Amino acid sequence: VQLVESGGGLVQPGGSLRLSCAASGFRFTTSHMSWYRQAPGKGRELVARITSTDSSTNYADSVKGRFAISRDNAKNTVYLQMNSLKSEDTAVYYCHANQWLTRTVYWGQGTQVTVSS
Repeated sequence: VQLVESGGGLVQPGGSLRLSCAASGFRFTTSHMSWYRQAPGKGRELVARITSTDSSTNYADSVKGRFAISRDNAKNTVYLQMNSLKSEDTAVYYCHANQWLTRTVYWGQGTQVTVSS
């Protein structure tokens, strides 16, 4: 099983980044997919989630209107489009899979996002 994140980096406040998470080794199409983040000295928090059933989404209040999660089942990939980035968005972003049929979860290794001028 692999969840490989990419797309992180350094961006100025107000800028945009698009994170990708390529999945393999499990049934992506029947897994709810999420992005979490963990800032220095803080706990891991849910950023966005997209279901496997109807691709419905939900977001943390802090990112609503700025971030968008999407999935491409043909490519086994989930994305996080991040716009109007703020310094408080600086964190390691983790991809998460919930293969609910088997009650199994998987985590990626994380990708660093730094928002700074």
